[in-house]
Amino acid sequence: MNATDLHLPHLGQPFLTLKSVTKSYGQKIAANQVSLTIPRGTIYGFLGPNGSGKTTTIRSIMNIILPDSGKIELAGHPMDGSLRDRIGYLPEERGLYRKMKCRDQLAYLAELKGVPRKEALARADVWLQRMGLSDYRNEKIDTLSKGMQQKIQFAATFISEPDLVILDEVFTGLDPINIELLREMILEEKEKGTTILFSTHMLAEAEKICDHICLISNGKIIIDGTLTAVREDFPLKSVRVAWSDDTEPEENIKGVLQREYHEGSWRLTLDEGVDPKSLLPALSQAGPLTLFSANRPSLGEIFLEAVDRHQKGGQA
Repeated sequence: MNATDLHLPHLGQPFLTLKSVTKSYGQKIAANQVSLTIPRGTIYGFLGPNGSGKTTTIRSIMNIILPDSGKIELAGHPMDGSLRDRIGYLPEERGLYRKMKCRDQLAYLAELKGVPRKEALARADVWLQRMGLSDYRNEKIDTLSKGMQQKIQFAATFISEPDLVILDEVFTGLDPINIELLREMILEEKEKGTTILFSTHMLAEAEKICDHICLISNGKIIIDGTLTAVREDFPLKSVRVAWSDDTEPEENIKGVLQREYHEGSWRLTLDEGVDPKSLLPALSQAGPLTLFSANRPSLGEIFLEAVDRHQKGGQA
């Protein structure tokens, strides 16, 4: 089919689907019956440690490698080379033409995706401005810092206005200011209806922007759902408390495994099955509480517990 004939589903409807995708390298199963349904217009976190199967799955989606079995569809159509112009891909291994000027580089990559030359140059100017790189439009890529080069490649990923964007470790090596800039850009593109597959091992960053998350370990999906639903599947593990003065919680409170002080409050890690409310009498005896908040586990804590459950044969 012609890529221009692709009929986009409504926002929130299934857009990218993987059905029992499996890929092996010799005796190593890199992707093991991976099935996903990614809704249009969402940021879908595809998370896991190095070697978990993320890259193999992404390369299968991109048609860079062919899975041994299973199906991959975009808007109901089998994924093949005819749909590549609808996809933007920022791989973990960066690659730019180092002797090209920034504006020419962006325009050229847009043209490869079917954008007419005049429009490609205009979009390049817009993206250089958004990235804060207008002053470097005529500078060669190899004169830029690594952070600037990464921002150019980020812009190149979106400049053709793809319907699906795959970002693989997009924040690696960036300083906090530029991480915030790219995070804002990602959220802006989502608001335009772009579907974003966000692959990373930086779980704290994924927690800030993802609507859905999928955790993969040893080639298998162990968690898949909205961030809210996933959090609700895991019990409360800690409470955050503070007093009006410099009061500290006692060291041996029943049901508390660990206590940590951070930015004006104490985080108390609870033993399995402990009701947070049961701590109130002991904590109140230390003085008037100004904060008592039961916290859901972080995405990192969820991932560790999910992997542990999976290894023990349970279901996450």
